[in-house]
Amino acid sequence: MGRIDLIEITDLRKTYYMGKVEVPALRGIDIRVEQGEFIALMGPSGSGKSTLLNMIGLLDTPTSGGIVIDGIEVSSLDHNQRADFRLRKLGFVFQFFSLLMELNAIENVALPIMMDERKNDRAALLLELVGIGDRADHFPNELSGGQQQRVAIARALANEPAILLADEPTANLDTESSNQIVALFRELNEKGQTILMVTHEPELGEKADRIIRIKDGRVVV
Repeated sequence: MGRIDLIEITDLRKTYYMGKVEVPALRGIDIRVEQGEFIALMGPSGSGKSTLLNMIGLLDTPTSGGIVIDGIEVSSLDHNQRADFRLRKLGFVFQFFSLLMELNAIENVALPIMMDERKNDRAALLLELVGIGDRADHFPNELSGGQQQRVAIARALANEPAILLADEPTANLDTESSNQIVALFRELNEKGQTILMVTHEPELGEKADRIIRIKDGRVVV
């Protein structure tokens, strides 16, 4: 039996406005992502790949078109419903880590699950999962860039998201750390995690199951 579609995107369009000037970012995207896939979104700067990821992550709203995630038409959700959906279904990893400097590693990971009495136990397990369990008490300024990104990934996994969204997660890392982060994504994917990763590095994109190439707001073959 084949895997089910976890993400269904139909004729997705996004237009921004600079005064009276229309700036089309997405020009009719059609994509299907199966549960358990590891997808790399690739394309030149300004192609629309990060805009597409933001639409899937409900960080922005489309001008038109449909986005169905896990059977729910998310583009029609209101502000509170979108926030709830993000919390329950999505995990985010960004290129700038976005850690709170006044919190140590385990506290950063526990942030999304503060209401859970088991938060520290789960946070500790996640730090072990991403390979830095021995850095739980370290603050971000005591960690390398690669270690900070591992903390960010652990935090993104705290709510057991259906989809992990990573926007240029290796952009601020050296080559060795970049390879380690993508290898970690592969390990997580082999455990069943669905991952969408934006990257401009071909050698990293090739480590995904499938590459979706975006150019001028369209999917290209």
